Amino acid sequence: MIASLAPRAFSVFERNLFVYQRQWLIIVTGFFEPLFFLLGIGYGVGGVIGTIPYGGADVPYAAFVAPALLASAAMNGAIFDSTFNIFYKLKYGKVYDAILSTPVGVGDLAVGELLWSNLRGVIYATAFLIVMLALGLVASPLALLTPLAVIFIGFSFGAAGFAITTHMRSWKDFDFLFIVLTPLFLFSATFYPVEIYPGALRWIVELSPLTRGTHLVRSLCFGDLNWLMLVDIAYLSAISFIGYRHAVRRLGVLLLK
Repeated sequence: MIASLAPRAFSVFERNLFVYQRQWLIIVTGFFEPLFFLLGIGYGVGGVIGTIPYGGADVPYAAFVAPALLASAAMNGAIFDSTFNIFYKLKYGKVYDAILSTPVGVGDLAVGELLWSNLRGVIYATAFLIVMLALGLVASPLALLTPLAVIFIGFSFGAAGFAITTHMRSWKDFDFLFIVLTPLFLFSATFYPVEIYPGALRWIVELSPLTRGTHLVRSLCFGDLNWLMLVDIAYLSAISFIGYRHAVRRLGVLLLK
């Protein structure tokens, strides 16, 4: 079963690869948002703040913020591809109706789309890591493992975005997506440690998938290996599985009537 699933899923992934050969500028532009945040806040605000405590030491503010921006780059790359693009294919382009007339099933379709959305997130994260290395914002060679770590971030947000998209009825529904993503970006230990939040609010922030992704990436960038990284991976993997299963079920309802 796995041997037959992989080629069909890859054919969906390969289709996206061919399509984006003519639209590569769309992917490139997605890299600049976290870079502008790094320059404007990491260095701009960081010039006022100076250092911030992390792992028992004072670290440059830009070095603290950069791993979180890398994680958010992976989030944005995955979730925007698995929402806007998939919604168009599902509701307007009728691309999936054509694909499902081939031996490709809804499970293959979901896996192929998630592989592509995850690749987009990994591309953003890898490009941003190169910038971090060039600016001297990496404290450990373990940072070279971050492209592997962001795979968990990409799959979790990609699967969640895919599942949510199957419930959207019009482009106006995407306003709700931004209502969720903006607080996630601002309050997921991106610009300050999670410890500053009081009481129950801290535990709410800890449950943010971007908080877990940020912790995973930041730990690698600073060489701070800890058991909580396993919790990060397990949590993000659980979101990926639940989102994938729900997306497959909803695609079956919408496309196989």
